[in-house]
Amino acid sequence: MELVIRRYQHGDLEAVLDAWQQASSVAHPFLSPAFLAQERLDIPRVYLPAAETWVATRDGRVIGFVSLLGEEIGALFVQPAFHGTGAGRALMDKARELRGALEVEVFQKNAIGCRFYRRYGFEVIGDRTHEATGHPLWRMRLAGPGATASARAGRSA
Repeated sequence: MELVIRRYQHGDLEAVLDAWQQASSVAHPFLSPAFLAQERLDIPRVYLPAAETWVATRDGRVIGFVSLLGEEIGALFVQPAFHGTGAGRALMDKARELRGALEVEVFQKNAIGCRFYRRYGFEVIGDRTHEATGHPLWRMRLAGPGATASARAGRSA
């Protein structure tokens, strides 16, 4: 099964929504059904049009995606059946190739996401409360290639 990363196409919408919904049910069980239902409506109307999105495919089937808003990861979701297969890392590698330094906000209760970002090299740089849900978020940063330790820590050399 060959893993391919390619640009999102409009015909991918249902597969992207399915990947998001399946992954959200595992990573975000603490979010309300009403909030998740609204997010599902907003993905094609608000989020995808504003983002640069790439999909991961196996044998032509979309199994995950990453959406970028500048250096911000707006979304990274992989079908749970494909967790641990390298699909998430391949999507992150593509994002890093395109942007270098990256930032993301992740719910602190999202153990899967927090573990993935930490293993990839992201470091927590702050926290805040997600206004719509009241749940705490971590703001995480991954320094660009070649950054010094002090630059990664946000300090001047």
